Amino acid sequence: MKYSDHFVGVLKDLGYTHCFYVAGGNIMHLLESASHVFTCVPVVHEVTAGIAAEFFNESDAQNGSKAFALVTAGPGLTNIITAMAGAYLESRDLLVVGGQVKSSDLSPEGIRQTGIQEINGMELTKSITVAQLQIRNPVPDQEIVDVVNRGLSPKKGPVFIEFCLDAQGSPIDPAAFPKSEFGKAIVDSGSLVSEEILQALRKAKRPALLIGGGVSRQKARSLERELENLPIPVMTTWNATDRMDSRAPSYFGRPNTWGQRYANLVMQQSDLLIALGTRLGLQQTGFNWQEFVPNGEVVHVEIDGAELEKPHPNAKYKVKGDANEFIEKLLPEIHRYSSPDWREWIEFANEVKNALPLSETVNHTRAGYINSYDFYLQLSAIVQSGDAVVPSSSGASETVAMQALLQPSNATVITTKGLASMGYGLGGAIGLAFSGPNRVIHIEGDGGFAQNLQELGTVRANNLNIKTFILSNNGYASIRMTQKSYFDGHYVGCDPSTGLGLPDWKKLFDAFSIPVAQLNPDNPFSEDVLTSLQNPGPQAYLVPIDPEQTYYPKITSSVNADGTMVSSPLHRMTPDLPVELEKKVLRHIN
Repeated sequence: MKYSDHFVGVLKDLGYTHCFYVAGGNIMHLLESASHVFTCVPVVHEVTAGIAAEFFNESDAQNGSKAFALVTAGPGLTNIITAMAGAYLESRDLLVVGGQVKSSDLSPEGIRQTGIQEINGMELTKSITVAQLQIRNPVPDQEIVDVVNRGLSPKKGPVFIEFCLDAQGSPIDPAAFPKSEFGKAIVDSGSLVSEEILQALRKAKRPALLIGGGVSRQKARSLERELENLPIPVMTTWNATDRMDSRAPSYFGRPNTWGQRYANLVMQQSDLLIALGTRLGLQQTGFNWQEFVPNGEVVHVEIDGAELEKPHPNAKYKVKGDANEFIEKLLPEIHRYSSPDWREWIEFANEVKNALPLSETVNHTRAGYINSYDFYLQLSAIVQSGDAVVPSSSGASETVAMQALLQPSNATVITTKGLASMGYGLGGAIGLAFSGPNRVIHIEGDGGFAQNLQELGTVRANNLNIKTFILSNNGYASIRMTQKSYFDGHYVGCDPSTGLGLPDWKKLFDAFSIPVAQLNPDNPFSEDVLTSLQNPGPQAYLVPIDPEQTYYPKITSSVNADGTMVSSPLHRMTPDLPVELEKKVLRHIN
């Protein structure tokens, strides 16, 4: 037996079933071995291997199976760096196995390159991984098990195993490798709902719950009935979008700097916010974090102690531990204690929700185009339980989705907001399509889609049930909007008129033998479109979006007298509300 055969057996015992890869000389033994054990999916570009594996692992539909990415040395590794960085920022499970030159060809310190295509993968990935292992010679199985499990505990993140070519092909005696412990990683879950926090809850008149991605889908779905009937408002972060049904009586949206206005107002007016499994980063609290929940206290539950020690936001109660354990212990306490103040509070939250539509009339859309917000609201009626939705990771396709998408119970919604890289959507949709959902609905802007469009070959080769909606607004809408707002419309590199090259979309999809349809602004989801959405296999739709479409509400900044800029708090989104309406929906803000 060669060592690569034994290595893939260890990964199989750890639960891996799928491998996304691009072939290369420096992984020739690994790939040959993997092809006998796993479902191996070739992709066109290595970044997609990483994104697809990340999204596959993030889905609950894969029934416990896992995917990893396999890339060769040199450009294979540099090409997957973006996917590793994205998974690192989102705290997601991603194993990357990378080839390397023979151990005898590794460059000594100070030499740039000795082996062909050699690059120092360990140094390149150090800052975007939670664990690394370089294999120059066969290593005990336990070393592999331990490094993979470090990607799951206490907080998920990418793991990189760099594998020298000679070690891959090295002959071994399997009997010489002692049996390893293949159990799951141990996660620090020592958090308890303290009496101090319970006292704060009982004293609160306007408590609210913010669920982050640290609360797993499995846990949220096991607590679905308790959550939807909670006597206080429940909100979710973007990474936890699919933890609740939008129609649940207690659900009050997704607050964020690009959040739903009503959700921001409800969260900001709480007097006790219990935030579970979220970093509470600046995108969640607003850059003006000093005014995050301005008249209330914050309970911050997070498994990463470093996140609790950062200077923002001002959390009175900081709990290091597993949000899944915390929420399971917390919900019965909330149900047990029901205050008349809470009934008045949730009635007020519903008044705010009903007064503020998700598609605001302030947005400008010319005739012949589809309003982005209205598109997502109409798409929401199409999404079914069991579907997976991928609203890309940047630009209007993501931010408008997070402001207007209404998700049903048991639908999977995954995005990658931390890195906010264009071109993520199609790779993520591919990973989800292999994980087993009934249908993947993928939405991406034309500019972002152009950055990874070669993977249409992967979609077609595997006849994946991916329905792709391209928001066709002639380029980079977010950049165009920034240049219009800050530089008086001096446009640079944001559309074809300023040098950005985009394809003829119909010809492109025809080249890959993927059916494509142009949505009618007057009737986007016609009978023909609805029928095609139910048919198996890939399908593309072009959604005509006004290049001058505006995207409100949003958080803006203002310039002080001394020239410094200050960002508005989450409850002061642009444009301002009419005075009487503001009085009605902001009565608890001083």
